[in-house]
Amino acid sequence: MSIGYQFLCEHFKLSASTIERPCKIAPVQKLTETPDALLVPARTAPAVKDPIEHILFALKHEGTNLQILARVLTRIPASDLYQRISKSPTSRYMRLLGFLWETFNNQELEGSLGIAGPTIDLFDPKRYVTAPGRRNARWKVNFNGLGNVNYCATVRRTPAINAALKLDILGQARAFMDQLGTPEAERALAWAYLHETESSFAIERESVPQDKAQAFVALLKQAHTPRPMSENYLVELQNTAITNPFDMASSYRHQQNWLRGPLRGAAGITYVPPPPEMVTELMEGVLTFVNELPKTIDPLIAATIASFGFVFVHPFMDGNGRLSRFLFHYALCQSGQLTNGLLLPVSIAMKRNELQYLKALQAFSLPVREQWNVRWIDEDNYDFEFTGDKAIYQYWDATPMVEFSLDMAKQALDHDLKQEIQFLRQYDHVYRTIDQQFDVRGSDLTTLVISCLQNNGLVSNNRRKQFHLTVPQAVFDAIEKACLRLNTD
Repeated sequence: MSIGYQFLCEHFKLSASTIERPCKIAPVQKLTETPDALLVPARTAPAVKDPIEHILFALKHEGTNLQILARVLTRIPASDLYQRISKSPTSRYMRLLGFLWETFNNQELEGSLGIAGPTIDLFDPKRYVTAPGRRNARWKVNFNGLGNVNYCATVRRTPAINAALKLDILGQARAFMDQLGTPEAERALAWAYLHETESSFAIERESVPQDKAQAFVALLKQAHTPRPMSENYLVELQNTAITNPFDMASSYRHQQNWLRGPLRGAAGITYVPPPPEMVTELMEGVLTFVNELPKTIDPLIAATIASFGFVFVHPFMDGNGRLSRFLFHYALCQSGQLTNGLLLPVSIAMKRNELQYLKALQAFSLPVREQWNVRWIDEDNYDFEFTGDKAIYQYWDATPMVEFSLDMAKQALDHDLKQEIQFLRQYDHVYRTIDQQFDVRGSDLTTLVISCLQNNGLVSNNRRKQFHLTVPQAVFDAIEKACLRLNTD
């Protein structure tokens, strides 16, 4: 017998709802978590097939799943709920239930309920990452979710997330940059901005022309400017980010868009964003999140939800991927925790881990795709019918995305930014060593030193042939010798 959220999904025929661990009755003495399920003793499980009993059980033992609750509570009659709450008006879970019922039904229960007791959190801070919250005086419930009642992501405190948050990656990044000299820091940041741009375009399978690269670098630097995000601002950013002038937007989209894979016909449609009539309302939720939460929760978590939330709505016909990665930087910069133009080149790490990036996206996109009937008409023409509920776009589990992004931020600092500083220091040392011994054209020496460092300390035969008319043979050997000393000093 299914219980809790799984029972509610089956009873009300809900689909595409994410359940962390479905509950199952099992021969155990107490609630037992396994990787795939929450095992429940028969004596603890709801004894009847009453949705209210299963909602209360789920709130108590499984946590807060707004995607399911938003769809279920609109089907619970007010009279049924009033009778239950009036018998236990001080009960913690009855109060949560009453608050959520009124929220999702947009109406108050009639009659005197006598609600009493201390204020309680909707999301358990031990189980979830939470925000400071807004208190509902009627039910004495603190909405401490990541967002608001109309748009909210959840982030479970998994061991990976808790461990990553303890690292204080942004604090490490600031400390690392502070110990650099100004010229060294400026060179590292110039590299970071350029390669972040190239990698962001590469993720979209696009090469970036020089003028667009310069424009996107300027865009990334603009992330530090304290300007609230809005539809108009996003339109400006979209016009800068894309390469095709015919795809420049003037507002959010008014057409259905989709993402397509290599298969032909409807089978090739891998993700369908919300219908255009939902975009404005969903983007209000995304923008509220972007503008408010980077300063009240961990900025890397805020940046992740801003970035992925944006790309899931896909508010433009083109440029959504690049803009989503810009929003990651925007949220970090607006938090005030990245100073002096500091940028973590996370797109470089994402490009290097594209399969994991895709897996994080698919944690949301695959269940949503099942809520669309797609019929191929001809060529690039399709008919789309949304069979799901708006709640699947409003309330989503960001845990896989946050785990991924925290790992990418750590890699961007440790593997990319720090290694680039190390590379620049090695380059400077070898260049000075050779320049003091030989009279070699600066551009030639730069090319040879960089090539040697990138080729495990060897000047390749192709480079030797390329420069043999302008560079003495002894220079090639001296460069290799200087590179070899780097690993022995």
